[in-house]
Amino acid sequence: MSDLFASVDALLNRAKPVSDLPMPEERVRLREAGEFTQDEVARALSTRRESVIRWEAGTTEPRPPKRAAYIRFLGSLAVAHGTAEPSDWLRLAQESGLVPTALPTPTETSSPTGMPVPAEPAASAPAAPANAPAVPAAFEGGDQTVVELDRTPAGDLLSADPAPCVRCGRPTPFRAAGQPVHMGAWCATVPTPPVAPEQPAPVVERHARVESAGPSHAALEALTRRPSIAVPVVPPADVQVAASRQAAAAAAPAVAPRRTSPSRKKAPAKKPAAAAASGPADWEQAAAARFPAGPLAVVDVAPDGKQLVAYLADGSPAATAPTVRTVAGVVEWALQAGLGQARLHRHGKDGDALVVVTDAALAELGLPPLGRDEKKEFVQRLGQLPKTHKAVKQIEKAGWLLTKRGLGPWARVYRTPEDGKRVCVQLCIPGWGALASGGWQISDTLDAQGLARLLGTYAARVLTPRGSTAVSGLELVTALRPPTKAARTEAGWESGPVEGSRPRDAFDPAPVEVPDVHPLAQGREPGGELVTEAWDWHRDLTAAEQAADWAVGLDVNMAFLAAAGRLTLPLSGPVHELNPAFDKAIPGSWLVDLSGVDTDPLLPSPFTADGSRPTGPAWYTTAKVAYAVELGAQVRPLEGWLRHEHGPYLDPWHKHLRAAYLDTMASLGVPADLDPVAFLDAMANVRSTGDPAELAVLTAIKQTAKGTIGKMRERPRGHGYKPGERWAALERPTWDPLMRALVIDTATVNLHRKLRRMAADTGLRAFAVLSDCAVFAAPGPGALDILTKPDGTISTALRLGVSPGMVKFEGSRPMAEIAELIADGANPARHIKTGGVVSADE
Repeated sequence: MSDLFASVDALLNRAKPVSDLPMPEERVRLREAGEFTQDEVARALSTRRESVIRWEAGTTEPRPPKRAAYIRFLGSLAVAHGTAEPSDWLRLAQESGLVPTALPTPTETSSPTGMPVPAEPAASAPAAPANAPAVPAAFEGGDQTVVELDRTPAGDLLSADPAPCVRCGRPTPFRAAGQPVHMGAWCATVPTPPVAPEQPAPVVERHARVESAGPSHAALEALTRRPSIAVPVVPPADVQVAASRQAAAAAAPAVAPRRTSPSRKKAPAKKPAAAAASGPADWEQAAAARFPAGPLAVVDVAPDGKQLVAYLADGSPAATAPTVRTVAGVVEWALQAGLGQARLHRHGKDGDALVVVTDAALAELGLPPLGRDEKKEFVQRLGQLPKTHKAVKQIEKAGWLLTKRGLGPWARVYRTPEDGKRVCVQLCIPGWGALASGGWQISDTLDAQGLARLLGTYAARVLTPRGSTAVSGLELVTALRPPTKAARTEAGWESGPVEGSRPRDAFDPAPVEVPDVHPLAQGREPGGELVTEAWDWHRDLTAAEQAADWAVGLDVNMAFLAAAGRLTLPLSGPVHELNPAFDKAIPGSWLVDLSGVDTDPLLPSPFTADGSRPTGPAWYTTAKVAYAVELGAQVRPLEGWLRHEHGPYLDPWHKHLRAAYLDTMASLGVPADLDPVAFLDAMANVRSTGDPAELAVLTAIKQTAKGTIGKMRERPRGHGYKPGERWAALERPTWDPLMRALVIDTATVNLHRKLRRMAADTGLRAFAVLSDCAVFAAPGPGALDILTKPDGTISTALRLGVSPGMVKFEGSRPMAEIAELIADGANPARHIKTGGVVSADE
């Protein structure tokens, strides 16, 4: 018999424990009953709307501390609106003190601190209107029985023009039995007694407890106590005990206060530790305080030639300069001076110090000049100094290490101290070609102070340079979306994921998305690849276009950057599905036939890189398939490689670079609030009158945006690579060809949509497009010659302005010259700016 009982006990131990959350359907019902949106709940819980959607769908569960706050929110709504399922979860929440066990009685209400306090006499409440309807029995005498509010047959709450509540006389849009009444069968607007001059101590304790649980509890209390809904908010059990003691003390006989010495002053109240660390300004200020000297310095030889001098990011000389004339000495000085950049995200990492070594300082530090002699000079082809070089030996002797890239144009010198936190300094050596390519366009005539200001401006607006502009842009993505954070568990601290970021470990994309040299592409059938490139298209001129005098080009500002804002991107690996139902909210690759989609034959097809019409089934990203649906197509995908974990991964990167671009344009005299005519005038003079350093920063920002997207599909580099082998870039979490494809396709779709509107507004159609530049036939050489509508107003289909996504004047050429280019098979959009050579912006 004992064995049977033991078997039953073992079986019961396997039973699923009672959840402290209601079923997903009940979560949705409670939120809608309280008339809250998913956005409001997300903001109150300091999370994203996508997380609330997943919680309500049951695909994921909230984790502490958001879980307790979410239970508190749902439980309070359940008390007010009832629960449609077994309420074990509600019982658990009430036993834990998170949720009230009943609605407040008419003799009490909630004070501003959330504690029950006696209500004022009924005479103090506004009297109901004389012509008010009779009070239903359920409301007479303040009975708090929950009354069912009037609803539509579909279950939605009925509402009407606000009318005086039959209980308190305050306006309410809701009805019960046809009579106005507040939601929840009690009135949130009952007056409360005046607050005592001195707040009691337990109130401070309660606020400290709320803050210790994170911002979610306080935000949800503010949400649930919104005047339009009367959901009671009851503090946790331990706070209620403190409140009861407070009330008992208030009821006790008055005691004469203790006399204190006049010289003894009351100590100021301490700010709760949790509250002090809750705001983002605190960690930002703490991070910035660690680097008083700024992000970088340019080391040069002083004018007297006897010592080194260091110029900081603003061009001013540092208070001290390296006294030891070796690379190791410069590295030690950079750390002692406090060089570095504060992290851009709470869970990110601080940026390493950057030291730029001028050509004059090379010899002083024992570094060779650029040349071809491997024994005496730096050979750019090799990429780094030989490990046997004297300078490399000095670095190692001083206890420092070099990364695998060695001592080259962009070198990292690091050391791991005893506390385990690695310290690192990055070197930039322009004399070895560090700033001669890779998106940097910096004049050779710039002095050390000017170079410091230029790179310092880029560091302040974007990021401390980490190499090429593309590399810096990719580092910016990770700095704004760190993959991990410190998470506390029962076993201690461990690495946990950051919501909205991609995992730390890279995952392979779908076989259809990778380039042909990728291991997954080996043996792939012809035509089985997702082809995504920017437009390169032109067509023959119509008779009307041939008769025009000019061809005018308009270029979209930062088209890829504009496309990345709020764009849904993959956060997990691909899942292969057959005959999937298309969902525009899911990023992925879809095998679908779009050859039947009708588009304007005088405009490029938005579904191919060369603008030609599709001829059969092919692989397309979600962006293009969604646009086909927008154009009226009935799509039936045959296959799909889909990402069910997704989010706006590049949105912080977009916002950061957008602000950097607009700040730089404003410094060049082109602010964002100019009208179209003033904008055209300002842009016409920006190259001739603008500060050369700011122009170099502008070019670097543009190349950062474009290069970042390109890096997401970086191909193997170097000699000796064999197709089918893995290469280093594949191990980056940000290497994902689908992300690149989605950004490019979104930019293409955005431009095609604008070209359709342009044709509707002005009757003009582009006859050539190169990436984000479109060329039109025009009677004159200016942008307004093609943007002016027949009624004399300016079209906003292609809106003139400085913001990313708007357009600027790219250039114009006589139509006779354009006709010759077309006859030779050249794309006129490639030459519209400079004539016979490729556009400088390409």
